[in-house]
Amino acid sequence: MDLQIIKIASDNKNQKILKKYTHEIKNKNSICGDEITIKLLINNKIIKDIGYDCKSCVFCQASVNLLSKKIVNMNSDKAFDLCSDVINFYKSKENKMIKRLSFFKKILTKNNYSRKECLLLPFETLKKGLKSDYGKN
Repeated sequence: MDLQIIKIASDNKNQKILKKYTHEIKNKNSICGDEITIKLLINNKIIKDIGYDCKSCVFCQASVNLLSKKIVNMNSDKAFDLCSDVINFYKSKENKMIKRLSFFKKILTKNNYSRKECLLLPFETLKKGLKSDYGKN
């Protein structure tokens, strides 16, 4: 296992319980059983705070940790689009890293492709929660 993944997963300052939140999204990976709950505080379409709890592998933990750091103070529409870009990155046969995804380059590698469901679970979860707000697909 890549030591970088373990290092990213262990830096988990947003793994916390939010008492005040506007959104709670739960999701489960049907392949491996990983579970994640994300709570967001959104005000005027800006993600002010995030807390997450996961019962998951280190790949999912690393992924949600990076995602949580990236989206605080981000417009929720942009966060939705970011999630779509990451999901599309793994669906693309070319696997070209666009500049917007460079923050995630340590986890979005060919070596981690076999764990893509674990890595994508936080992005799919966040997208699911934001989709209901804005009627996006």
